[in-house]
Amino acid sequence: MTQQQLAEKVGIKFQQIQKYETGMNRVSASRLWDIAEAMTVPVHYFFDGLNGDNHATTAGSGAIPGDIFTNKEALELIRSYYAIPENQRRRLFELARVLSDTTA
Repeated sequence: MTQQQLAEKVGIKFQQIQKYETGMNRVSASRLWDIAEAMTVPVHYFFDGLNGDNHATTAGSGAIPGDIFTNKEALELIRSYYAIPENQRRRLFELARVLSDTTA
């Protein structure tokens, strides 16, 4: 989703989205709610990885959060995965299965 598309969904100018992204302007709680709705993610999506986050896992541990769809990295990976053409996606899936095989 582009900044322009997000801005249109939220009902503001794309320059305001740029200011939020760069940290020039703070995002109010209500605006954060609007952005989460526009992106179809829960509000806590924007807080993944902060200290005290019980969804964070140790890299390479094989641990999966209880609700993987609340993990920002997992959502980005899924979106990226489905943006890949189907024939390449199948090959990537097979590669991931081989690489994640813990019995090897």
